[in-house]
Amino acid sequence: MSTAPQRMDRIPDMSVNIAGIHMRNPVMVASGTFGYGPEYADLVPLESLGAIVVKGIHMRPWEGNSTPRIVEVAGGLVNAIGLQNPGAEKFIDEIMPFLRRHDVPVIVNIWGRTVAEYEEVAERFDGVAGVSGLEVNISCPNIKEGGIAFGTNVKSASEVIGRVRAKTRLPLIPKLSPNVTDIGIFARAAEDAGADAVSLINTLPAMVIDIEKRTPVLANVVGGLSGPAIHPVAVKLVWEAAKAVRIPVIGMGGIAAPRDAIEFLVAGASAVAVGTANFTDPGTAATVVAGIADYLVSHGMKSVRELTGSLRLGN
Repeated sequence: MSTAPQRMDRIPDMSVNIAGIHMRNPVMVASGTFGYGPEYADLVPLESLGAIVVKGIHMRPWEGNSTPRIVEVAGGLVNAIGLQNPGAEKFIDEIMPFLRRHDVPVIVNIWGRTVAEYEEVAERFDGVAGVSGLEVNISCPNIKEGGIAFGTNVKSASEVIGRVRAKTRLPLIPKLSPNVTDIGIFARAAEDAGADAVSLINTLPAMVIDIEKRTPVLANVVGGLSGPAIHPVAVKLVWEAAKAVRIPVIGMGGIAAPRDAIEFLVAGASAVAVGTANFTDPGTAATVVAGIADYLVSHGMKSVRELTGSLRLGN
């Protein structure tokens, strides 16, 4: 007798629904680490991903910071790219047609230097075919205006989210800053302001010095640390945020292997995003998907949703 039906019974359900965005699996690629999609299309089957979160988009083109703007350090990278992007119109006209040819949700990361700029770019993407949701970047430490200033002040964060909410029907996912004393307060503020989910964490502020020249390595002087070094911090903050809200939490920060993603899910995340690892191994997301599936099978779980918030405290 064929064993095929028995094998099929062991294939877990990897699908998740994040704020109405249906994903075949919970593994996304993080904004700023996967370009806009075409850059990786020859290396990664885009349909294998839960979603693509594209590099941050402003209403108008932006050159970003001066070089050098990235440096490798123990446990990750420090970058100060400065949100270089082609602007909303060029992205919509030249890149979205490519993304629409692939069966994968596209989440557009948006940013502004003022609340009005956030409103403007959010409104522009409302109704654009193929855009599944907006990730609102209120937590980037690499620009001198806006960004992290919004993400570390509850009142400012709420205002940005609320005013963007009024401009779009798309699912709204604020990206939260780790540089706050109580992430739960910010997660609840986001939820109260109309967010459909939250994503965290963004990079941690960092600095690298050339000791021979006694000068900063980065032209911007400071940048954002990402990679495995920040993973334990990210897990703790995801756990705290997930306890504070009813909306889904997307966890990211230092995912390099399946166990890293599983930690986020157990801590309370409903989905995860692979970031810096895409630079060293573009196949990381696929490896993480397969590893999560293997974990579910080995632990007798039928759905990845059983993992979310399954942390056991105490003896």
